Amino acid sequence: MNAEDHAGVRLDKWLWAARFYKSRTLAVTAVEMGRVHLNNERVKPARLLRVGDKVSIQKDQIRTEVFVRFLGEVRRSAPLAKLMYEETIESLFARQTATERKKLYAEPAQNRVGRPTKRERRALTRIEPID
Repeated sequence: MNAEDHAGVRLDKWLWAARFYKSRTLAVTAVEMGRVHLNNERVKPARLLRVGDKVSIQKDQIRTEVFVRFLGEVRRSAPLAKLMYEETIESLFARQTATERKKLYAEPAQNRVGRPTKRERRALTRIEPID
């Protein structure tokens, strides 16, 4: 073990190094907005992370829970980044079911960009309200 393992690593740096976020700025923003919890507590981005800590990350509609297995401040390849944490069984199962559900059901408004066209607006006004 080296001195880094005993001192800990900042939460935002670890989230970036473990490839949960593309930049440290995005990681800091997520932590400040309460989308990342450490050991079921809301924390600040500079909180020191240690091996064995539980990190919960809310991205989109999916909640990922991982246990820290390795500390690092350097961003490496994805296969090496996956060695830094261990995802819980419940989190893995929930993520897989959400992915399957997303494949089967597509939200109709998901592809909508901007305002409706003139033709779409007229079609909307022709729809009668349900009493």
